[in-house]
Amino acid sequence: IHGESGTGKELVARAIHYRGDRAAARFVPINCTAIPDTLLESELFGHVKGAFTGARDSRAGFFQIADGGTIFLDEIGDASINMQGKLLRVLQNKEIHIVGSSHVRKVDTRIIAATHKDLQSMVKKGLFREDLYYRLVVIDIHIPPLRERPDDILPLVSLFLTRFSREMNRTPPAFTDRALETLKGFDWPGNVRELENLIQRLLVNTDGDTLEVADLPDAM
Repeated sequence: IHGESGTGKELVARAIHYRGDRAAARFVPINCTAIPDTLLESELFGHVKGAFTGARDSRAGFFQIADGGTIFLDEIGDASINMQGKLLRVLQNKEIHIVGSSHVRKVDTRIIAATHKDLQSMVKKGLFREDLYYRLVVIDIHIPPLRERPDDILPLVSLFLTRFSREMNRTPPAFTDRALETLKGFDWPGNVRELENLIQRLLVNTDGDTLEVADLPDAM
């Protein structure tokens, strides 16, 4: 799944999981930028007690937790070369080696990856493994930015108004027609995430029944 930040890539991944035949198993999201190389194998594949200093108990890794389900590799373009190599071996062999154990374990895990980067360009520059790229790109889903989906803006506004109003225990205010046209004409560089944050901020900062152009940020 590729698209700009804030377009909803994880929501698409969750929809694929929960509408498919793996819905009863776990959906495990992983931020590829958040795992240091020193903990990589332990986090992905788990470890047994005493496998290394500080391993006081055995621990399941992400692939064990997601066995039968789906692993979502968010921002795969930010994965280190070391992590790319570990992932490639799992994809090729469908098995993991638990740290500190001599046993190899088979896993049945669907992989969904997402990125806002141009992986083909990264492959050409030697920043992303070509073999992993072709293992991942079986089905390629592109999510257009919100500025290319103006018809989605008003339904999203309605969704976020309802959600945040319910959380704040208040009646959803109504946008004026001119305010709605302003929202539809904005570029939304932060995409759906920016729109969501704006609606939440407006509900926090205003207590009237109507939202007007004057309530919107100056940049709009």
